[in-house]
Parts: sequence; C-alpha cells; structure tokens
Amino acid sequence: MLRYLNQCSRGRGAWLLLALTAFALELVALWFQHVMLLQPCVLCIYERVALFGVMLAGIIGAIAPATPLRFAAMALWIYSAWRGLELAWQHTMLQLHPSPFAVCPFRPDFPAWLPLDSWIPQIFSATGDCAVRQWQFLTLEMPQWLVGIFAAYLVVAVLVVLAQFCKPKRRDLFGR
Repeated sequence: MLRYLNQCSRGRGAWLLLALTAFALELVALWFQHVMLLQPCVLCIYERVALFGVMLAGIIGAIAPATPLRFAAMALWIYSAWRGLELAWQHTMLQLHPSPFAVCPFRPDFPAWLPLDSWIPQIFSATGDCAVRQWQFLTLEMPQWLVGIFAAYLVVAVLVVLAQFCKPKRRDLFGR
C-alpha cells in the first residue's frame, strides 16, 4: 500500500483529487451559508481557511508532482489538516460543553497583511456564534463532521509522507 501511495504522490491525479475534495467541501460550506442561510462563526471561518490550505496543497502538488515541490505540498497538507482538526475539535467542545467563560471571538483575527474578511467578506466574514448548533446530520453537528474529515485528511497525509521512504518498483519509475 505504501508503494502505491508513493506512486500516486508522483502523479497529478491524486493531488487533483485532494484539491477537488477540499473544493467540494468549500462549496458545501458556501451552500450552507448563502442558500440555507446558516451563519458561520469565527471557528467556522478558520476551519474554512484550513480547508483552503488543503486545497492549495493539492494544487501545489499537482503542479510538479515528480519534483521536490511535492514535499512542500505534503508539509502544507499536514499543517492544514492538523490545524483544521484542532479548530474543529475546539469548536466541537464549545458546542458540546457550552460555557459563558469559553467563547469565540466576534470577528476573525487575520494578519494585517492578509485581511481575508475584508477582501472577500462573502466567504470569510463571521456572523454567527460558535456555541449555537445550527445543523446536524446523522446525529452529528457540523464541527463533529469536520473532526472526522480533517482526521481523515491527516491520516492520509501521514501515510503519503511515510510512503516516500518506500522505494517504488523499478517498473513504476519508468511507467512500464
């Protein structure tokens, strides 16, 4: 399996699939926000940024997958999946164990050089409260689903990184 993942990481298809899955999740988030009129909170926006990081990793990996550029893509993939998992877990804890002392900020705190909420408010503006439960499917809230999604991204990313230490078969290198 690791050899197969190594081989996949050297081709564009797997990287484009990674970018496509993250893009699809971003579209779902925008559907929830603009069609179902759910109000995203600050943690929702940060989780959305983490998904954009996974999508960017897929795009970077697809640019030149047979070069060392794929290692930069893997690093971004792992970082984005890890941060997304942390944020989704924090969001889940706020919803499952609400407390007047544990609240999320009213507004995203992006760096001054990257004010995403000012540049693209339709995507990155937070209007909701983190502790409010707005949507559920199969008894799980949205942040709980994101814990599973980011955990899956992280597990696959770690396996792909470990696969880099497995030598591909000689015939895989030459495409025979």
